[in-house]
Amino acid sequence: MDRNRKRLHRVVDFLETETTLALATVAKDGSPCVAPLFYLPREGPRLFWFSSSTSRHSRNLRENPSAAGTVYCRTGDWKKIRGVQMRGSALPVSDPALRRTIAKEYAERFHLGTLFEAAISKSTLYCFQPEWVRYIDNSRRFGYKFEISLAGP
Repeated sequence: MDRNRKRLHRVVDFLETETTLALATVAKDGSPCVAPLFYLPREGPRLFWFSSSTSRHSRNLRENPSAAGTVYCRTGDWKKIRGVQMRGSALPVSDPALRRTIAKEYAERFHLGTLFEAAISKSTLYCFQPEWVRYIDNSRRFGYKFEISLAGP
């Protein structure tokens, strides 16, 4: 396995252990917005989530699909800081079969039961496709990090 595949595998493993993405978007006037969202990792480093179409980050993404995000583990010890920073684009998912599959997996991952079925059915499903990823892991050594470009040729 080449070096970038090993690194990408480490990123994907990390994303599978955590649950919350801090998603950064930009409004039409240039003002930033950050929203914490439950996500479902799938298909490599892609992240899926459901949001109301009226939320600020959803309105921002309609205007500009460029986004950044970070996922990190909660800790009070700097030696245990680990996380992923990403840049890419977030777009609505229109495929009904994929939406059903993601909704089922999302509800299972977050133990939502039937209570949230109505909310999910009224929400927009988004997919964040990273083009750039930085992995940080102070448990290896202070300042340990690597970056991966996932953008096409």
